[in-house]
Amino acid sequence: MGRGPGSLKACCCGPTFGDEPDLVRDNGGVERENAVKKDGRIDRAIGVCKKLVSHFSHSWKASDALAKVQKELSLPSHCLISECQTRWGSRQMMISRILEQQQALTQVLSADKKLRHLIPTWQDIDVLESVSKSLGPMLDFTDALSGDEYVSVSFVKPVLQLFNTSLLEMREEDTDLTKNIKKKMLDYLNEKYEDDDTQKLLDMASFLDPRFKMDFISADKKTQVKATVASQMMECQKKSSCSTDVEPNVTSATQAKKAKKSLGSFFKQRETEAKGDSSLTLKDALEAELNTYLLTPPIDKEEDPLAWWKVHKLSFPHLARLARKYLCIPATSSPSERLFSTSGNIVTCQRTCLKPAKPQWATEYTASSANEPL
Repeated sequence: MGRGPGSLKACCCGPTFGDEPDLVRDNGGVERENAVKKDGRIDRAIGVCKKLVSHFSHSWKASDALAKVQKELSLPSHCLISECQTRWGSRQMMISRILEQQQALTQVLSADKKLRHLIPTWQDIDVLESVSKSLGPMLDFTDALSGDEYVSVSFVKPVLQLFNTSLLEMREEDTDLTKNIKKKMLDYLNEKYEDDDTQKLLDMASFLDPRFKMDFISADKKTQVKATVASQMMECQKKSSCSTDVEPNVTSATQAKKAKKSLGSFFKQRETEAKGDSSLTLKDALEAELNTYLLTPPIDKEEDPLAWWKVHKLSFPHLARLARKYLCIPATSSPSERLFSTSGNIVTCQRTCLKPAKPQWATEYTASSANEPL
């Protein structure tokens, strides 16, 4: 995975499961950055942007002149944004702000001959516009994908399709540079998730998400995925049966004390004898549960799938166990990385005498309070 907030997030962001916690990150963020860094034209344009930001950040006169020109040209009174290696999307925001304030920046810098070399050339502007056009739509999407709540690995497959058919789709009006950036990101993302084991995991997670089910599973794999789900449902039932067989041994002493039987126990015993071998009945019941789940209408894409399963776990008991197994996998590594960042902000050089329990409590409190409504 990438070295950013997530793989899918890196090209945009990616899921973090198993031994690949950065899967989501490499997907969007990292590759998105690499697609931008490997081109000499982009390196030069980004370098010009950094020099501009640095000049206006360190010169109060330049900042004051920029504010005055913004009023004259009726431009938004925005400050320039500097790129930060640890802040996701800061490069895209820096480029967007430079393009927004291009006219004001040119007017301020033209007034001083010593500063005219900082004015971006038309070639630089073309490059920045191409980069912004390819990466701009990904910024808000990345933030949403790396959220702390209900962003499960089941989102990865729908997201990949969204990239290929919408966000990173080649358009006629795109420049060659824009098309090149989009192609690099798409190639990286599709290659990242083409592994068979990864595809099986993503298919299972998507199937168990009541928002998607079979919508994003290819037609030639639907039968196979359904069979895999049925097989795992049977395995879960066998494991639960084995665990319940042990329970009577624990309570046998208590049951021995009961000399009398209730009236209902006679009917229960007769029903059990009538069933006999229930292996076929169990198979039919699991298949009926699976088919009923597929026939239920999908929920709104904004709803929480875990909340849906909490309500319907009695209707689909075996599928609910599988849902807990797969939907607990986060789509990106961002939530866990936020915890590390929070811990780093708590345990500083000025707090080296804290006892181990204090940072742990503070981190847990900060993480829980962040999800509580104000």
